[in-house]
Amino acid sequence: MSESISGACLCGRVKYRVHGPFLAFHLCHCSQCRRSTGSAHASNIFAEPEQIEWLAGEEFIKRYPPEEPDVISKCFCTHCGSLVPYTSLSSGKLIIPAGSLSEPAGIEPDDNIYWRDRADWYDAGVRAQHIDTEPE
Repeated sequence: MSESISGACLCGRVKYRVHGPFLAFHLCHCSQCRRSTGSAHASNIFAEPEQIEWLAGEEFIKRYPPEEPDVISKCFCTHCGSLVPYTSLSSGKLIIPAGSLSEPAGIEPDDNIYWRDRADWYDAGVRAQHIDTEPE
């Protein structure tokens, strides 16, 4: 990916554009990422902080600042609660929640990290029936 891709929060108040190329794409199964997303894993694309351009809604972004060392932070829209891109306090890299992108990212996940910590129901979920719409 070398061109730019737009993204937004669920309500659309926070909008951004990210300029490629991306550095990495990790599916993280650690307990902190599972808790912070409420899902089986975080789907995070990594880039350099200068690769993001905020188009709207920066005033709606709130950062959760961890009080304990080694706890991840996150940024979210204060109106809808959706995760939005942020700069990692530990690595200094831009972390883009892949699901917040409005267009195909042009990158596939590199790996599943913290695999041993995955949810005990994750493997069964992957094997479960695939339905294209809501179940009846």
